[in-house]
Order: sequence, then structure tokens, then C-alpha cells
Amino acid sequence: MKTQATRDKLIRVGAELIAEHGFNATGINSVLKRAEVPKGSFYHYFSSKEDFGLAVIDAFAEEYDARLAAIFTDTRASPLARLRHYFAVGKQDMLSCDHARGCLIGNLGQELSAQSEVFRARLDQVFRAWERRLADCLDEARGKGEIDATLDAYAQASFIMAGWEGAILRAKTVKSLKPMECFEEVLFNRVLLPRSSPAP
Repeated sequence: MKTQATRDKLIRVGAELIAEHGFNATGINSVLKRAEVPKGSFYHYFSSKEDFGLAVIDAFAEEYDARLAAIFTDTRASPLARLRHYFAVGKQDMLSCDHARGCLIGNLGQELSAQSEVFRARLDQVFRAWERRLADCLDEARGKGEIDATLDAYAQASFIMAGWEGAILRAKTVKSLKPMECFEEVLFNRVLLPRSSPAP
């Protein structure tokens, strides 16, 4: 139990440092120091820094997927209301870190996709899982007449994920929620409209 708790702590601290400084700039010693784990213990839990990075990705993805599931399977709200809630949570997360961290998976995708096929493939797998959550919500919205029934839910989910990740990046660079708010406004007022509804 103690061994698992120590491993979990290293992953949690590693995620914090990687979010702050990036994967390449995060040294093993800095993780051990912040986690207050004895030097030399790292390789008891992880075979390499790459193995550690993958463990951080897996832990973050599992935790975040649980958050997405809670939002997108909440049938008390309409599908589009769930999507608005997803964006609201993202904006709150950005405010809580003063526009400094953004999305850990998005950050790692920018940093590591060209450096490591192992990381690129794993990060792509995570994004695809998130897109499936979005697509299921959009498919339900189509069935309820909330959006254009001719839209391809999976293509739309991919578009939303790419646009939202870009908006998060811009929010970090301008230290403001405006890019995220702008994306949300265009999405709901121009893109996700029933075919019979004219744009305002």
C-alpha cells in the first residue's frame, strides 16, 4: 500500500511540475525533491523517464475522463447544456491557474508529438477518447433537434476538440479567457444550430 501511495504521489507531483515547466524541462530529481521521496527511489517505480511520463499521461487521462463522464452523461441537462457546462469547467480551470497551465495533454502534445512516437500515439489515443465523449453528446443533441441533423457528430467533435485546445493555448498566451469565450460564442451561435434556425 505504501509503495502504491508513493508511486501515486510521484505521478501527482510530476504532473504538477510538467504542467508548470514542460516534460523535457522537468528533471527526475526535482520530482523526487518536491515529493519528498528519497533520491534513487525513482527507478523502483518507473523503468525510465519515458515510462514515468506515460504514467502521468495515463493518470491524468483517467481522472479527466471521469470528469467528462460526469458532465456528458448527466441526463438532467440537455446535450447542449452539458457541452456548455464542459466549457464552463474549462474556463474555471484556466482561471484557477491564472492562465498559466492550460491542458496537460494539449501541452504535451505540442511538446512531444514530434519527439517520440510512443508519446504521440498515447496522446492521440487520449484525444480520441475525449472526442468520442463529445461525439456521443452531439449525437444525442442531433436526435433532440438541438443541432443540425445532417452534421457528422464525430467530425464535429474532432473540430470542437481542436478548436477548444487552440483557444486554451491562446488564453495562455494573452492571459485572458477571451479566446475561449470567442470560440464558445461562434460554436453555439454560428456552428451548432438546427438547420431551420437562422444565425442571429
